[in-house]
Amino acid sequence: MAQSHVEHHWEYSYYPLILAAGIFFAVPLAFASMFQYENGLMAAIFAGIGVPLIVIGIAGWTAEGISDKQGQGYAVSGIPIFIVSEAMIFLCLFISYWMLRLSAPEWPPEGSPEIGVGLPIIMTFVLVASSFTYHFGEIKMEAEDGSGFIKWLIISMVLGTVFLLMTGYEYNHLLSQGFGWGTNAKSTAFYSITGFHASHVLVGLCIFLTVLIPAFAGNINQTFVKSAGIYWHFVDIVWFFVVSQIYLW
Repeated sequence: MAQSHVEHHWEYSYYPLILAAGIFFAVPLAFASMFQYENGLMAAIFAGIGVPLIVIGIAGWTAEGISDKQGQGYAVSGIPIFIVSEAMIFLCLFISYWMLRLSAPEWPPEGSPEIGVGLPIIMTFVLVASSFTYHFGEIKMEAEDGSGFIKWLIISMVLGTVFLLMTGYEYNHLLSQGFGWGTNAKSTAFYSITGFHASHVLVGLCIFLTVLIPAFAGNINQTFVKSAGIYWHFVDIVWFFVVSQIYLW
């Protein structure tokens, strides 16, 4: 009986390593320089190194995912693992916040301004709307309506950008009242959790951009688009936990 030999093809990419290096420079090194050692120059240098590496890593990695030559790859099995790992990170942040709040003699601590719920509710509607518009785009993609997909994708990106702008507006308002990162325990928890979520929204927008650019040329990888959608819906769901724990509790 003849034996069939199947050649194994290893898939590899340098972009995850570039992305990890960028995160290392931009997050722990830059944050430690700024908030632990109060060295703004070093923080700016580390951020200046890290942010471009993050952009290159995300753009290159997602571009590989879009390429039809790569096919599905490990996207179908990898995205659930990635989502679970991200959920665990958020869970750690929430557990830290719960322990901090429940063990505090008084809450909110002295020096905490009142944080309204009006803006977060509007932000919730905006983010939920972006999930619906992206879903509409996926429907157009499955119907092979490229222009319709691009239209709904752009709308989703606009809504995500509006969400980030509202986050920036809220930060600016709170900072003007003297409520900064190191004001008290509440401020540290507030900026850590909401900022970590905002960073995920920013990453989602970068992924959408890498989907949009080749889509103009008619190059749309359905597997990658669906994986990006799963990530975006996850970020949307996490926001409900952020609102309920940080703003409403």
